Amino acid sequence: MRKQVIALLSAMLITGVIAMTMVVVGANAMSNRNGTVVSNSPAAVTAPGSTTSASDQALIAQLQAEVAQYQAREQQYQAALNSDNTQLSQAASEMQTIQQLLAFLQSRGLIQINSQGQISVTGQ
Repeated sequence: MRKQVIALLSAMLITGVIAMTMVVVGANAMSNRNGTVVSNSPAAVTAPGSTTSASDQALIAQLQAEVAQYQAREQQYQAALNSDNTQLSQAASEMQTIQQLLAFLQSRGLIQINSQGQISVTGQ
């Protein structure tokens, strides 16, 4: 019984330490004034009462164009991956069909497959 009480107290202590750590980290994050703004929020582009210069606008446009290029490239990679997965699935299906055919021919005694994988036709 004493070991159970000690284990329970240890578990509660560890849980309390972890909870306090989470509270401290959360409070620190909430009070941090140097944090970053969400990139798609209006505050990230312009703050109320402030204006952006032409160079900032050009930089924003350049970065948005790069993001669009990366998204297009990602779509191309995704399409290629889907195509490759389809080909892999077809090849696996064909391999399974061939294995079934070889097993059938071997069970009928038309071929023999040795331990090295060599196939010999017994011919009947």
